Amino acid sequence: MVGESLPEFNYPKDVLQPLLSASNSSSLQQALEILIKDSRAAVGRAELASKNILPTVLKLVESLHRASSREYLMQATKLLRNLCAGEVANQNSFVEHNGIETVLTVLRSAALLSDPDFGIIRLSLQVLANVSLAGAEHQQAIWLKLFPNEFFILASIRSLETSDPLCMILYTCCDGKPGLAIELCRDPGLPIVAGIIRTVASVGSREDWFKLLLSRLCLEDIHFPALFFKLCEGNASEDRGNTALGDNVFSSEQAFLLRIISEILNERINEVRVPNETALCVLGIFKRSVSIVDFGARAKSGLPTGSTSVDVMGYSLIILRDICAQDGLGDLKKDSVDVVDLLLSNDLTNVILSLLHDLEPPAIIRKTLKDSENRELNLGSTKLCPYKGFRRDLVAIIGNCAYRRKNVQDEIRQKSGILLLLQQCVTDDDNPYLREWGIWSLRNLLEGNAENQQIVADLQLQGSVDMPELARLGLKVEVDQNTHRAKLVNIPGSYTKPVE
Repeated sequence: MVGESLPEFNYPKDVLQPLLSASNSSSLQQALEILIKDSRAAVGRAELASKNILPTVLKLVESLHRASSREYLMQATKLLRNLCAGEVANQNSFVEHNGIETVLTVLRSAALLSDPDFGIIRLSLQVLANVSLAGAEHQQAIWLKLFPNEFFILASIRSLETSDPLCMILYTCCDGKPGLAIELCRDPGLPIVAGIIRTVASVGSREDWFKLLLSRLCLEDIHFPALFFKLCEGNASEDRGNTALGDNVFSSEQAFLLRIISEILNERINEVRVPNETALCVLGIFKRSVSIVDFGARAKSGLPTGSTSVDVMGYSLIILRDICAQDGLGDLKKDSVDVVDLLLSNDLTNVILSLLHDLEPPAIIRKTLKDSENRELNLGSTKLCPYKGFRRDLVAIIGNCAYRRKNVQDEIRQKSGILLLLQQCVTDDDNPYLREWGIWSLRNLLEGNAENQQIVADLQLQGSVDMPELARLGLKVEVDQNTHRAKLVNIPGSYTKPVE
């Protein structure tokens, strides 16, 4: 406790005196308080480094750990953390004086308690995280001491306090030494990342290190498939959802991983180019989820829905949507295939069109057509949107894929998809921004494609569709006086992609 008297500890003078002298104080408690405050600033850390105070603090941590003096140990570790924050001299001194082993001893004791000491664990990890920022040599030294066993134990601790600094260490090491990312995403390293995902899925996270780590492994590198399927091993989740609806096929942690990856990709859509392996894996997951989701119940909420299979389908769909929005992002290597073209060659457009065709029309169209004799529109569908926004996300993928891709424009026309897309240019309470995405998709289907423009012009002239939105696209219908055929012509106007 903080109130413990100094004589009880019987510290050697070579530990106490430098601390008392550096802080100009007469007690350990006062010395720690002053030094912690001084070490918060760069100038204070530099001054303490010139006095070579860090080796003394390491000795103090060892002594306090042996004496089981938790409160003093917390203060000493906090001082050690501050000293190693961006001060190279202290970071070097930490490694040279066996600081990793000292902190690791403290970590082991705190982590293996029946009731783990989260405060000590967090501070100890923060020390190592700060040291890891010093460069490749320091990262390698930490990795050799903690990988894989110590990392695995720490990843298994279900604590918000400890998961953030652990993610910081792993991210910094993998980002500084790419070879370590490969080790982490193969056995025996893969269970470490899986454990972290399960922890964060359970207790959450406050800082960005978890997302940075997953971005590094899954979007900037090719390790998403291995990690996704690792999360399905064993009893990954006690609550695996409604098995009657197929929720036993995926784990809740897999749905959580897809959710986080979808958030990261949306936040960094202009920064990262999704690897082909990841894109194909997500497409495969989406197709698998479609085969097990129940489309017979009308959606009550957006994502997450509480159904694992629906969440897996929804988040994989959103990831595909954003991948298809990355037109030409990044430099392609020689003989490599553009990721969107790869998805298209694996039946993406056909799958999305089939789903959209099988859905009942939007509510406003169903209402309008109750007494109509127009049978061109699909009213015999049995599938309902499994989450609010599902239809919008399907339309968004078509719109993104059709952007300046004539092969996609032609494929949709050949599969009688243009009238289907025209149906989506309406407001729908169950699909926010459906109208905006529908108009965006229609614009991309018509741009530079005379055949598609002619179909829309004929439909409008026949009265099959009422499309005031065409004006927003800068288009209008005119009848050629010589051929008496309808066609779309440009008028002043423009349209931009909807933003969510």
